[in-house]
Amino acid sequence: MRIVVAMSGGVDSSVAAGLMAEAGHEVIGVTMQLYDHGVAVGRKGACCAGQDIHDARRVADRLGIAHYVLDMEARFRRAVIEDFADTYARGETPIPCLRCNQHLKFTDLLGLARDLGAAALATGHYARIEAAPDGPALYRAVDPARDQSYFLFALSRADLGFLRFPLGRLPKAEVRAEAARLGLPVAEKPDSQDICFVPSGRYADVVARLRPEAAEPGEVVGTDGAVLGRHDGIARYTVGQARGLGTASRRGDERMHVVAIDAARRRVVVGPRAALGRREAVAREVTWLIDPPSAPLACSVKLRGREAPQPATVAWDGASARIALAAPATAAPGQAAVFYDGDRVLGGGIIAGASVDSAAVRDVSPAA
Repeated sequence: MRIVVAMSGGVDSSVAAGLMAEAGHEVIGVTMQLYDHGVAVGRKGACCAGQDIHDARRVADRLGIAHYVLDMEARFRRAVIEDFADTYARGETPIPCLRCNQHLKFTDLLGLARDLGAAALATGHYARIEAAPDGPALYRAVDPARDQSYFLFALSRADLGFLRFPLGRLPKAEVRAEAARLGLPVAEKPDSQDICFVPSGRYADVVARLRPEAAEPGEVVGTDGAVLGRHDGIARYTVGQARGLGTASRRGDERMHVVAIDAARRRVVVGPRAALGRREAVAREVTWLIDPPSAPLACSVKLRGREAPQPATVAWDGASARIALAAPATAAPGQAAVFYDGDRVLGGGIIAGASVDSAAVRDVSPAA
């Protein structure tokens, strides 16, 4: 078959391309240039710019496949970077990789693959697509340490039959071994670690440049409204965080954590760890990979990329999903809530922000 492979220049997507080519398919490698070439040249551990584009081209040459670079910088800025800054300015915590998957990789690249007459689009994601009684279904990767299904819940059911994830059954060590066996020049290349468009690693600087209001100073208050300290911008905080609170890091014998962010009044609300526990959350922008449930659905829900799914019940009202958790958990607004039945992904959405009143914050006037 003719297969388009998304190639970021890293070892995972390179092995995906190599396995597809070795299987006898006509492979077309496509790399998206997502941000300024000059900023990223020579930087290790990024993707989709500078050295990474060069590495993708070298891999394509080694495999003897066609390779194209698409300039998607303007679209990436609008759909991912500006959304990243807007989300922090709302007092929420964004997932830029999810937005990139949602708006570029599995929209623009899917469209390109179909325009090229390809039978499939393959990527280096660690997830599985398997046959189920109701059609192709998305499952967690065999290697739980590498699983990326949490970031893929926004795929459409129609697209699952067109996608290929050849690494879904492989542990990382075996992927590197395959890269060496195939003679790929990126076999020992380090994995991406940081947000790709933040070369310095200081994401708050990017937010401050695009949305200055998110970097304005304000108060750190307790759940009773008492002013405990000052902060240098709400973009530096996320629900659950305990570091960077300065004089507000402790109250008596208890260590403080961020329990809410009041963007309208530029306040960071802190409380003891016990105050983080919520038994309910609401998800917006919900995508279902099954028929939407007409009754409350018993499943497990994953609230952060690195956390394990936990038992819950999800009620769908046609616009949002109300999640009732079996045990209290931290649900950070802006992060994803992804629904599972065992290893199968049922759907998911973005955790909506709770009103600050629900954190029992007393309404007091800002300090003079």
